[in-house]
Amino acid sequence: MEIGIKSIIGADVKGKTVLFRPDINSPIDASGKIVNRNRLEKTVPTLKYLSEGGAKIAVIAHQGDTLDYRNLIPMKEHAEILSELSGVKVDYIDDVAGDAAIEKIRNLKEGEAVLLGNLRYLTEEVSTFEKDVKLTAPEMLNTYLVRRLGGEADIYVNDAFSAAHRNAPSMVAFEQLMPSYAGPLFFKEYEALWKVMNCAAKPVVFVLGGAKISDAFGMMGKVLKDGIADKILAMGVTGVVMRLAEGVKVGKAYEKWLADHDLTVFVNEARELLKEYGDKFVSPVDFAVEEDGKRKEVGLDDLPLDDKMFLDVGEKSIRAFEAAIADAGTVFVNGPAGVYENPLFAKGTERVWKAVAASKGYSVIGGGDTVTAAAKFVNVADIDYVCTAGGAMVRFLSGKKLPLIEAMSNAK
Repeated sequence: MEIGIKSIIGADVKGKTVLFRPDINSPIDASGKIVNRNRLEKTVPTLKYLSEGGAKIAVIAHQGDTLDYRNLIPMKEHAEILSELSGVKVDYIDDVAGDAAIEKIRNLKEGEAVLLGNLRYLTEEVSTFEKDVKLTAPEMLNTYLVRRLGGEADIYVNDAFSAAHRNAPSMVAFEQLMPSYAGPLFFKEYEALWKVMNCAAKPVVFVLGGAKISDAFGMMGKVLKDGIADKILAMGVTGVVMRLAEGVKVGKAYEKWLADHDLTVFVNEARELLKEYGDKFVSPVDFAVEEDGKRKEVGLDDLPLDDKMFLDVGEKSIRAFEAAIADAGTVFVNGPAGVYENPLFAKGTERVWKAVAASKGYSVIGGGDTVTAAAKFVNVADIDYVCTAGGAMVRFLSGKKLPLIEAMSNAK
């Protein structure tokens, strides 16, 4: 598995100023406190390597986005957690690339680190800018971030495979200016997903749930066409859409919700997938709804239910999913089975996660909400690989090029 990208491990960093770009974007609660440390924990080995090697470390990272404004907050707590986990004192300055940030970088001593302000404070780093402006990597050399920080470092290190789908200055521009390396987490993430795509033990079972069904539909056609997936277990909203594609009427309330969220467009795509690969899918045969404050399970024969939303899969579906997972040589999971945050509807997600944790096959999970759900119900140490990537993972498994990999492969 050769991808032509240099590893920072073994490189001489003593006395060098290193611009370190990890992905430590983390789930937060209503008060703005971090509730899952997975990405922070996985950043620690690279941070410690740089510090122990005598580097002067300027960390650039993001939290939240314009598309998820609630999570767009200062990153002081991130610095505190990194300090706690690594034993490296990570200072924080709420300035991305201004004079105060540059002064802080220039005053770093060997082994010291500073986390600069949230990258998403800069327009050029938000997803809407990427979508609307579409700069090439060479054009990004004129952005504020690169003009300000590009001359302050000797080495660029990227350990943010989970953001590899982002065509942003912090991800693809600095490689044109200085020697660039990937961290160990980058290679672990790449290798885990490469194994799923290229040399996975059979049968390979994809377990796809959650509400963000564009992720599932981005992957399914590719992994089915290439013979990578032997079974796809359709949970969450994906499971409902697959049943709609078969002609099942689920009810006015759910169909309105799908239309309001622009998700009905996936019904035709599901129909085409079923025509060609119908025997590969395991879709729900029953669902859980709320009635008088209690959980009630209904079968396909009970549908449509015009006033109900399906918030979990039912017992018969769960047993079918458990059986498929138990027989798998490789299990890949993205998304929960239902609204697991509500105890009434946690059953499907909990049972699926316990089946994955107990599976004798090689298991890989990925995506922020996926990891959070798994941690709630099982010891994630029982999962063979917990991938920090969400969007990058989906794009990788869809066979699409990742901007970061192209930039790092062509680095100075």
